[in-house]
Amino acid sequence: MFERIKEDIQSVFHRDPAARTTFEVLTNYPGLHAIWFHRLAHKLWKNNWKWLARTISTFSRWLTGVEIHPGATLGRRFFIDHGMGVVIGETAEIGDDVTLYHGVTLGGTTWTGGKRHPTLEDNVVVGAGAKVLGPITMHKGAKVGSNSVVVKDVPENATVIGVPGRIVMPKKQKDEDKHQQRDKIARKYGFDAYAVDPDNPDPVANAIGVMLDHVHLIDTKVEEMCRAINDMGGAVCGKSLPTINLENFQESGMADDIQASKEAFDPSI
Repeated sequence: MFERIKEDIQSVFHRDPAARTTFEVLTNYPGLHAIWFHRLAHKLWKNNWKWLARTISTFSRWLTGVEIHPGATLGRRFFIDHGMGVVIGETAEIGDDVTLYHGVTLGGTTWTGGKRHPTLEDNVVVGAGAKVLGPITMHKGAKVGSNSVVVKDVPENATVIGVPGRIVMPKKQKDEDKHQQRDKIARKYGFDAYAVDPDNPDPVANAIGVMLDHVHLIDTKVEEMCRAINDMGGAVCGKSLPTINLENFQESGMADDIQASKEAFDPSI
């Protein structure tokens, strides 16, 4: 037992740079306290002392803010960072070296009996506020972004983000080239490049990216038409296209926010 406690404490030092001393970890990490209470409750549960096991689990929730059903199975060096709001269901299975942050739910999607909660294999990391629901499996090394909702199996070493959760694929060279082109266009029109990052799950940011592509295409076509007409003796497109400046956003109150965002990403501004 003491060997497992020592192992748990060491796992905190490996994963939380805020941890300073062993005494601090022993006395001020509710995630650890919840795991230790669960080990006692789980043994009682397996020995058919159901009421007592649930009572200990309830006391642990009151003390730590973490609710772990005594029927759940936890692996070695399991770490719950901050702890508050974590809920782990009865049939959840957690492997070794798994990390959960605050607000995570490992929940079920049905009221029928049997396996109804997730399985997290070794080295899985689940970000703050994420929900992993149903009898699915997150395979070794998988990661879930904060506030995501995962309802399907996740392959090894994959990263899942969004609602519903989707796997983030590595960038292909073609996508990288497209992103660099968007970056140039975005700067031309006064937008910061971060707002059109292709990995950004924000649908508004993605829509802006598509609009920038479309505007650039229209500009190119207009310039080609102007050259062709001028070559035939016409006199069109004498003036440059209007530019978009921060002053255009003054009345809407967005100018200060845009400037602050630019300064945050480029201190030289």
